[in-house]
Formats: sequence, C-alpha cells, structure tokens
Amino acid sequence: MIITFFSNYYNHHQAALCKSLYEIPDVSFYFVETEPMEAFRKDMGWDSIEKPDYVISAYESEEKKDLALHLSQVSDAVIVGSAPEWYVSRRILDNELTFRYTERPMKEGWIKMFIPRLGLKFYRIHYKNRDKNLFLLGASAFAAADYAILRSYPGKCLKFGYFPEGEELSGEELAGMKKKEGPLVILWTGRFLKLKRADLLIRALGQLRDKGFDFSAHLVGEGPEKERMLALSSGLGLDDRVSFSDFVKPDEVRALMRRADIYVMTSNQLEGWGSVIYEALSEGCAMIASHACGCTNWLVKPGETGLVFKSGDHKSLAHKLELFLGDEALRTHCQDRAQEQMKKLWNPKVAAERVVEFTRRFKAGEELYIYEDGPLSRAGIVKNNWYND
Repeated sequence: MIITFFSNYYNHHQAALCKSLYEIPDVSFYFVETEPMEAFRKDMGWDSIEKPDYVISAYESEEKKDLALHLSQVSDAVIVGSAPEWYVSRRILDNELTFRYTERPMKEGWIKMFIPRLGLKFYRIHYKNRDKNLFLLGASAFAAADYAILRSYPGKCLKFGYFPEGEELSGEELAGMKKKEGPLVILWTGRFLKLKRADLLIRALGQLRDKGFDFSAHLVGEGPEKERMLALSSGLGLDDRVSFSDFVKPDEVRALMRRADIYVMTSNQLEGWGSVIYEALSEGCAMIASHACGCTNWLVKPGETGLVFKSGDHKSLAHKLELFLGDEALRTHCQDRAQEQMKKLWNPKVAAERVVEFTRRFKAGEELYIYEDGPLSRAGIVKNNWYND
C-alpha cells in the first residue's frame, strides 16, 4: 500500500502522524512538501525537527516535482492539505481515494463566498467533485457544519485533527512532575494576537485574586498584543501573580505543560484547531478551553477531560478556574481522564492505523464507517453556539 501526504511544509504538527504512517508494516509512506517554510515560522522553532528520508521537497527541483506528481497518481490513498490542487486533480477525476485535510472553511464568516475569485476556488475544490471518492479529514469540529451548508462532502466528513509530536510519559511520571509546594500553576502559551484573547485570562485572574484564590500564572509567547497584555496585568495589580516570557521551542512548551496544573486556551472561532489543547491534554493538564476552538467539542468533555467556558466571556472563564482551583478531586480526575483519552484514542498512532484500515476497506469494498469516536469516525454537525454555559 502506498500513501502520500501533500502539504505546504513538514513541521512538528505533522511529524508524529507521518512517522506513525511510515512505521506501519507493508505501507510505503511519503510526505511531499510543496513550498519553503515562512521565516516567522522558523523564528518560532518550527524548522527545528530533522526531515526524514520519506520527505520529498518538491519545490527544490523539477525531478522531485515529477516524483511527487507520480506519487499522486499511483498511491492507494492521498492526503492533501495546503498544497497546489494540480497535484491531485487527475486522481480525483479518476475517482481514486483522496482525503482532503482542512479546518473549517468559514471561520472568518461567509463574506468569502461573495468574493468571485474565492467563491470559484471553493466551487472547484470542495463542491464540483463532491460525488467522487473524496473524503474530508476535518481539523475542526465545526468543519462538517460549514461544508454541510455548502453541500460538500455529503456523508463523508470524518473527525481528524493535528497530532503534534511529544514524549510519551506515564501517568505516574506526569503526576510526579506536578506534585510540588506552593500555589497551583496556570499556563497559557501562544502568539499574542487579538484572536487568542489572552485578555480574558488576565481579567479572570484579577477576579480570582479579589476572591482570595492562590495561584501562579505564566503566559508564554510574542506578538503585537503582548505590550497591551503586560499593561492590563500590571493595571489589575497582578505583577506578583502573573509572569510573562518570550517564545520557546515546541519541545520546551511541552516541558512547561508537564509542570503546569491548569492550562487555559482562550482563542475565539478564528482558531481553526488549537493544537495546544491536544498537547496540554496529553501532558496531563487540567484543561479549560474556549468553546469556539476547533478541537474543543471533540477533545474537552466537561467534567471528564476538562472544562469549557463560553468564548469571549471572562466571567465564564473565571468560574471554571474557580472550580479547578477549589476542587482537587475534580482537577485530578480531569487530568487523569484527559491523558487516558489521548493515549487510547486521540494520538498519531491510532490516526495512522485508522487511515490505513480505511484505505484497505475502501479497496476491498467493505464498510468504511466502523469507528464510534476518535480519528476517522463520522463527524456530526456542531454549530457555533453549541455550548450552553
């Protein structure tokens, strides 16, 4: 079996899934990157991982580009993310198994559909071939709803996501790292952008301080909103409770998560997936996530694997923080269940095995939809206002 994954460039978000596909017996796996990585991504440490032999940099030469095109035609299954459409247009017309790997198309609203150039592009990529053997690997719980309105991928939207690489530790090891003296540690990481809504956490922490809760919060990252966040924190008198630091590399972020008790993800609906949610759950954090993040509905089960707050509402967030700060049993239960979920279901090994099994069943003409949850299970309709606080 040959499986090829086309995307813009190889990075830590895809490395673990690719490695898992490569290591499956009797599978020849290739990753085709179609463009160089942007400078700002390199500055964030995204190019720090070594490219394995199965990575083909098609932009480097005509020979490699021809090899990539050949693989798109002979592979038993192709996964296509952010890559030029001409790589897969022929196989789609030939009705070969193709997975389109995308976040929700309408996270910025419907205005794009009224721009002729973008509307035509959407028609060609997502609607024109809706009756072909073209399946959606949704990197957002909202993707199926967006595409259903547009009548694309009828009955063929599958749960998927991003599977960042990380060292796997036992529950005992993670628990040992979190056992320490002093206040509980609350962590936030990311780029300081308006969509990330770090201000919600800072305002919520101000409320908690006023109510007498003891905590230590750490915000990590860079971006145009950082100075405003520093001023907001200082203005609320949180200098002794809240610390800020600059960007750290992905593996260092995971190390911070292992030592944190609570992780908070505050982004609005412009956050397509939210890989830090995946990472923090894997590292045994008690998760509090905005309901608008792409992966929240699938990964954060209220009271089981974490807590969910209403996007944009710092009072809702403060309430959820109170629950974790004041209830050790709830906090440790969510930490344990989160790690268990990620180890058993939401991880690159399971995702890779299910892609291969789906491909085998497709070739054999067998039932395709055999999973009740997790990667490659059918994605239901999740609307923007799904969460009721």
